[in-house]
Amino acid sequence: MDATLIAAPSSTKNKDNARDAQMRSSKKGNNWYFGMKTHIGVDADSGLTHSVRGTAGNVHDIVEANALLHGEESNAFGDSAFQGADKRADAKESVTGMWP
Repeated sequence: MDATLIAAPSSTKNKDNARDAQMRSSKKGNNWYFGMKTHIGVDADSGLTHSVRGTAGNVHDIVEANALLHGEESNAFGDSAFQGADKRADAKESVTGMWP
């Protein structure tokens, strides 16, 4: 599992003089980005993508972690942003406690 930022123009120099209402700011490292995030679940053995979710840029990775699982996993791999996903209320029973 991982998430990727998708940049969008933050300019308000458009017909409506406004930013896109579905885009938000997000900080990665010391840099700020404006746009959306794509959260992706991939099968570790085959490398095939099985889940994709798009959210505003300010949605934390852990919020979407359990939605990226299909429930038949024996292991789940993600970076430190996914730590504690198994303790969340939306954790699937079949994957509780399997995070490395």
